Amino acid sequence: MKILSKLLILTVFSLYASCTAEPPAEPTDLTQEVIIPKPVSVTTSGGAFTLTETTRIYTQGNGEELNQIARQLSDYLSPATGFNLPVESTEGEADDGHILLQLDNSDTELEEEGYELNIAEDALTLIASEPAGLFRGLQTIRQLLPPEIEKGSPQELSWEIATGTIRDYPTYEYRGAMLDVARHFFQVDDVKHYIDLMAYYKLNHLHLHLTDDQGWRIEIKSWPKLAEYGGSTQVGGGAGGHYTQEQYTDIVQYAQARFITIVPEIDMPGHTNAALTSYPELNCSGKAAELYTGIEVGFSTLCTDSEVTYQFVDDVIGELAALTPGPYIHIGGDESHATPMEDYIPFVNRAQEIVLKHGKQVFGWDEIANADLVDNAVVQYWAEAENATKAIKQGGKVIMSPATKTYLDMQYDSTTELGLHWAAYIEVDSAYIWEPTEMVAGVDREHILGIEAPLWSETVTNMDEIEYMAFPRLIGIAEIAWTPAADRQWEDYRTRLGQHAPYLKALEIDYYASDLVEWAEDSVQ
Repeated sequence: MKILSKLLILTVFSLYASCTAEPPAEPTDLTQEVIIPKPVSVTTSGGAFTLTETTRIYTQGNGEELNQIARQLSDYLSPATGFNLPVESTEGEADDGHILLQLDNSDTELEEEGYELNIAEDALTLIASEPAGLFRGLQTIRQLLPPEIEKGSPQELSWEIATGTIRDYPTYEYRGAMLDVARHFFQVDDVKHYIDLMAYYKLNHLHLHLTDDQGWRIEIKSWPKLAEYGGSTQVGGGAGGHYTQEQYTDIVQYAQARFITIVPEIDMPGHTNAALTSYPELNCSGKAAELYTGIEVGFSTLCTDSEVTYQFVDDVIGELAALTPGPYIHIGGDESHATPMEDYIPFVNRAQEIVLKHGKQVFGWDEIANADLVDNAVVQYWAEAENATKAIKQGGKVIMSPATKTYLDMQYDSTTELGLHWAAYIEVDSAYIWEPTEMVAGVDREHILGIEAPLWSETVTNMDEIEYMAFPRLIGIAEIAWTPAADRQWEDYRTRLGQHAPYLKALEIDYYASDLVEWAEDSVQ
């Protein structure tokens, strides 16, 4: 009887334990997860790591940036999970169930922005040579979790990540987007929101088009009327606006925390009507121009024969350079139809020297290649292939921004209510099916610094419209800039983009749902 009683007790205990124990995680396949941009390599081990309320984030390495990134990861994951996810430093491996962020420069293949993500059932380890690589890896972790991770309140879910290893690093050093805040003005919070979306897809440069005929958007203390008067309106005649230097600094610092470099543009000698309305001495006639709220181009020019003009350029570039920690100052130079070439070339030459004087690297639209480029100049190809080749012959580097592929203000098709179509209609497939090294004969991989997708704002007035025109085309351009060409095929991308739809919804991106893509049903509540 005693033996039977013991067997009965053991049987009941075994049944109870089997009912109360955590069920084992289902087998998973990391290679089937959708990650955009597509990583360099992914291998799977068939298990799952589970984020729980006891998970901690450990750091291994030196520097405040490492701790900042760990806190960012906690901030990304805590709202939706409801978990505290404290950050601690460690000298060894993370305990079971935890996350480790590790700086280790022994893996030279990863360079500045690469990372390796090792996911085991008992720990998740993110390794990078530099802090920027860790930050790029955080974006991958976000995409490996259920899309509800982007929600701002606790969600009742199991937070599992498939096990395996991801090794990843970018193809191009410069991966950017441009936002035109001159035609229509966008508030600081809008710019920050765009920065957040760029960071999610591993972009690393935001080019701000700060001045144009319709508005001057940055405070210049030595020429205060530029912003006060020149920035007072916008396309259509509505109230404009400008960034104070403190607000601009706030944007720069916000971007820096997300490893995005701000590239400020002061467009000149054309696209300068807002300046010409503010200070009559910048006009050859000595008379102030009228404020302009239309969308025509090519009618304005600084007085290139006047020394006052160069004092103006020196003052503006000097103040902007002092506020900008990044290496570049963009001097524009495009569509200066009102400036004869015999005046345009010496102006651009002097403007370049002023940029160098203030410790910055020259950046400009492809027309500046008609001038004598200074060392390390960066030329942004948008229209004229001949200008891109001129830049190469002078030793310059090229940013590829072909208007027919990367201009996010172009309509998707003839039915699109927003945007223009002077360059092309650019559907989602067209924005993805192009190879930077094949756009201009003679401009090869070694000449290309990177890719940038401009969004001009003649017809774009608010953040919903920005999102609609930029997404999903900006996602595809981000993949072109990050992923090796051999790993990019439209049919594969089209499928992955469609499966990515729940993440777009969770991020509340007002994207264009192209009929060319089979969008996954939204499971996010």
